[in-house]
Amino acid sequence: MYTFIQKFHSGWAYLVLLLLLVTVINSLVGLASKNEFTAKDKKIALFGLIVAHVQLLVGLVLYFVSPLGKASLGNMSDPALRLSSLEHPLVNVIAIVLITIGWSKHKKASTSKGKFRSIAIFYGLGLVLILSRIPWNLWFKN
Repeated sequence: MYTFIQKFHSGWAYLVLLLLLVTVINSLVGLASKNEFTAKDKKIALFGLIVAHVQLLVGLVLYFVSPLGKASLGNMSDPALRLSSLEHPLVNVIAIVLITIGWSKHKKASTSKGKFRSIAIFYGLGLVLILSRIPWNLWFKN
C-alpha cells in the first residue's frame, strides 16, 4: 500500500505542476490582454486548485505511513532526509494555502483584472514554492 501511495503521489505531481503552470500562464495572458474573466478561466483555476488539494491529501497520508517520518526524528543533520521529512511537506502545505488564498481572493474581486491578478500572483507563488522543494534527486533516479 505504501508503494502505491508513493507512486501515485509522484505521478500526480506531474499533473499538479502542469495544471498550475497552465493556470498561471492563462491568468497572465488574461491580465496582459485585458480579457474578461470567463467560465473557462474559472474552471482552469478550479482544476488547478482541486489537483493541488488532492496532492496535499495524498502527501499527508504518505507522510504518516512513510518510514521516513520515523527515521527522521532527531536526525535533521542529513540534508536529503530533512528535505523529504520536513522542508518538502511544510513548504508544500504553505504553497497549497497560498493557492487557496488566490482562489478565495479571485472570488471576492469585482473586476476581471483583479481576478486574473489574484490567481496569477498566488498560484504563481504556490508553484514556485512547490518547485523549490521537490526532491529532484528522487524524481530523476534511475
